[in-house]
Amino acid sequence: RLALVLAALAALVAVKYYRDAEVARQQELALKSLGSEGLFLFSSLDTNNDLHLSPEEFKPIAEKLTGVPPTSEFEEEETPDPNGETLSIMAKFQPLVMETMTKSKDGFLGISHVALSGLRNWTAPAAPRSVLLARQFKAFLPPKNKLDLGEPWWIIPSELNIFTGYLSNNRFYPPPPKGKEVIIHRLLSMFHPRPFVKTRFAPQGAVACIQAISTFYYTIAFRIHAEFQLNEPPDFPFWFSPAQFTGHITLSKDSSHVREFRLFVPNNRSLNVDMEWLYGASESSNMEVDIGYLPQMELESQGPSIPSVIHDENGNVIDSRDPSGEPIQFVFEEITWQQEIPWEEAAQKLEVAMYPFKKVSYLPFTEAFERAKAEKKLVHSILLWGALDDQKQQTTVCLPVPGSGRTLRETVLESSPILALLNESFISSWSLVKELEELQTNRENEFYSKLADLHLEKYNFPVEMIICLPNGTVVHHINANYFLDITSMKPEDVESSIFSFSTNFEDPSTATYLQFLKEGLQRAKPYLQ
Repeated sequence: RLALVLAALAALVAVKYYRDAEVARQQELALKSLGSEGLFLFSSLDTNNDLHLSPEEFKPIAEKLTGVPPTSEFEEEETPDPNGETLSIMAKFQPLVMETMTKSKDGFLGISHVALSGLRNWTAPAAPRSVLLARQFKAFLPPKNKLDLGEPWWIIPSELNIFTGYLSNNRFYPPPPKGKEVIIHRLLSMFHPRPFVKTRFAPQGAVACIQAISTFYYTIAFRIHAEFQLNEPPDFPFWFSPAQFTGHITLSKDSSHVREFRLFVPNNRSLNVDMEWLYGASESSNMEVDIGYLPQMELESQGPSIPSVIHDENGNVIDSRDPSGEPIQFVFEEITWQQEIPWEEAAQKLEVAMYPFKKVSYLPFTEAFERAKAEKKLVHSILLWGALDDQKQQTTVCLPVPGSGRTLRETVLESSPILALLNESFISSWSLVKELEELQTNRENEFYSKLADLHLEKYNFPVEMIICLPNGTVVHHINANYFLDITSMKPEDVESSIFSFSTNFEDPSTATYLQFLKEGLQRAKPYLQ
């Protein structure tokens, strides 16, 4: 018996040795075939390290190339029952604080009063109150293949990506909404009569995930990217793009009853709206760009949905008021949740679905340096005029094209090799210039003030990528416009020797950003030893 056991162990060791040798051989062949950069990309997609890409592992590339998630996630819409329950929604709106616009610093010099008329006149919601059928919110229910907590699906899929470009700026009236767009359009129309459910730039649409599950109910967290056109002819277009709309809905699994609904634009950062307006009637016309702060833009249900028609136990319609003339009060059962995740976790899942580059955690500025010190890593910091992870555009003045911040997040920052290296060797952060300017003047914490000062010394409009030590010392940096310029050139035309192109990698942007990160690591070695 002992001999059999020893023989079995020997066989297992032999099998393991053979498998390890085979894996090593396949890796060597892969390295010869792909080169080191190509193998790095392949390995970042090969999540189970079997040197084969399954359809699920290839899915991010497929979605990136096509721009459309699998059609199995979407179902046909049904016509709501007009006698079903109704939900009363209230709109709360505080207009943009004009003083937060960059152009306000010079008194809006050179900007005609007509250009800003739509913005100045928008002081209240278009419809302070609206009553909707509960069944209309069926659009928020998960498809049958997305019933796990935190697993995102698209309510309205994005039809744009880095390959398809962007939609026209020279438009005034939204296209008629279709399917699941209808309820989103109806809700946003409470704020302004001209909402565009699909934004001009990617990522468009609306994404959702289950936050909580009970026997009869879901709580669904959602995120919507939409914008408004504030002007009408004969004025030129003025686009108003909130950073995002987010919120949650608690509804029954058959959508007959809505317990709770809230939608809002986050106001926790100092700037949360992008504005762009044309000075002509064509795509080649000059465009002005600015950002500002919107204190409140919110929709909230006044209570649970209630029956529009009330029946007694015999099925007869009865009066909705009691004998004294008061409306009948409904009592709703308390929901016992069987599974749930925190709101923060659900919001993060939605953010990654919209922005794959957020598979890397981007920490707040000061927190990033504390974490880098604790983990003995470098800080990979991006300093911008506008935000990196929402719909505040990174455009340059007078150019109606996607800007450097958007281009970075849709290309190099979400590429698999960059994600892998950032997660392995860096603590990442992005910051608004305005926030660091405020931190720079805050003398309550001299260390934080100095960190902001060191960053701002290196900043050039509109986006600066910075690599620094945990003490704030900058070891490497590059401006996004310069980076995009050199990566759009042929390798032989690049005069600077600061960056080099990899001959083994097809995408020069990714290869050059990898080189930027690796050179930062190399330059930091003397300081970290």
